[in-house]
Amino acid sequence: MAKDGFVSVAAYEENSPEYYAQLIHREHEIYLKEDDVRSEFGRDYTRILHSLAFRRLKHKAQVFCNAAENDHICTRIEHVMHVESVAYTIAKYLGLNTELTKAIAVAHDLGHAPFGHQGERILDRICQSELRGRFWHERNGLRLVDDVELLENNNGVYWNLNLTYAVRDGIISHCGELNKNRLVPRMEAINLMEKFVAPGQYEPYTWEGCVVKIADKIAYLGRDIEDAIALGILDSDNVKDLQERTRERGDEAINTSVIMHNMIIDLCKNSTPEHGIGLSAEYARKLDIIKKFNYDRIYNSKKMKPFDDYAELVIYELYTALMDVYDGKSTLDRIRDASSSYPELMGTFGSFLVNYLTLSEAEIESAGFERPELHNTAIYEDLSNRRIYVIAVIDFIAGMTDQYAIRVFNELLRY
Repeated sequence: MAKDGFVSVAAYEENSPEYYAQLIHREHEIYLKEDDVRSEFGRDYTRILHSLAFRRLKHKAQVFCNAAENDHICTRIEHVMHVESVAYTIAKYLGLNTELTKAIAVAHDLGHAPFGHQGERILDRICQSELRGRFWHERNGLRLVDDVELLENNNGVYWNLNLTYAVRDGIISHCGELNKNRLVPRMEAINLMEKFVAPGQYEPYTWEGCVVKIADKIAYLGRDIEDAIALGILDSDNVKDLQERTRERGDEAINTSVIMHNMIIDLCKNSTPEHGIGLSAEYARKLDIIKKFNYDRIYNSKKMKPFDDYAELVIYELYTALMDVYDGKSTLDRIRDASSSYPELMGTFGSFLVNYLTLSEAEIESAGFERPELHNTAIYEDLSNRRIYVIAVIDFIAGMTDQYAIRVFNELLRY
């Protein structure tokens, strides 16, 4: 593919004003500045960077729990930066909108639970049991940026993030676990929360979203191999075996830099608007081989089982403790009383909860809590509905970092 070969289909107003208007659509505004020099996607990018949800990614596991003790093991935020780097390089070469690409990339994993994909699986089991629904991080990411995450505006009032449609679409459609190596955007805008009922159900609405989706797959494979070697899960024989399977030169290392470089160059050469964004047959095969190798030798390794079991114990115990205080409209009082035994868990949960209730300030104050000035959606209403309370508990746990989940779990053990 020639450089800038996607310029005519990129997310720019001059290509299609009607399409662009849909991409930059927001439900509301949290602020407007007359002297702002950023584009709409640039504004999304900084909103995401300023959010607490983004900051927490530095203490969420990518794959391995050792990230909290080992500074050189990849965390979720490092993975996000790798995806941004890969996606930006591809988008810039192809002539796509790099600001939109970067915004989707930094936001794509905001919905991840603590303890990586194991935490996601546990919350999914709880959702299926309690709500007869599903928990998956792409959809949870959209819920988080739409309804849960709050950002202070110029006047000290907290609003929902209110991101553009294009970035919201990129978050929920970024699933990189499907075996699709050539991507083409879908043709129509849809109601994202209503239509998406399973991961990867629809392709992104933009070429930029497609780039992030495949960059996500490229970015994690090599980095996970490096970490597995550092932690003793893989040895030199394993790496030699992978080199033979991929038919790489013996002098070419199997690491993040090599895999990213080779995949990026191949993808840029083989992507066209007519045939989609994708790898050559050779590199698509290599990607699948590396992915299968990682699942067989790393993700499904017996050495991962203690971490998975521990994550399950922590999340289920936190869920049980928070559900034990449910008492309909009197729940806030129960949380306040439980705070004497579990001050951090219950105190933080109560402070989180009151931001999304329709209760008056006097009612919240009488329960011993306070909240800032808000202009967000009251998604939990008044707690009279147990199902809504379950959703609130899941939202709260899903937002935790690994470290925080472990800390409040240890608080449960002290009493």
